[in-house]
Amino acid sequence: MNTKLTLQINNDVIEKAKSYAKEKHISLSTLVENFLHSLAGDKEKFDMEISPVVQELSGIIELPEDFNLKKEYTEYLIEKYT
Repeated sequence: MNTKLTLQINNDVIEKAKSYAKEKHISLSTLVENFLHSLAGDKEKFDMEISPVVQELSGIIELPEDFNLKKEYTEYLIEKYT
């Protein structure tokens, strides 16, 4: 069941969100609903389709639990530029 919701949001944010939704070919309502689902941890309810390429690549890389992306990227940049 859908329920109407009234929100007060900055005009600039609304215009950017409308533009984003238009680029993705979804309604602003769907965009907001998907965002709220993501906050609630309800990722199975997303209406957006995941491309086959992304599905194929998902889970290909396995990283150790203690992997520190920021540290590794910093070391990469130091090595690259020194």
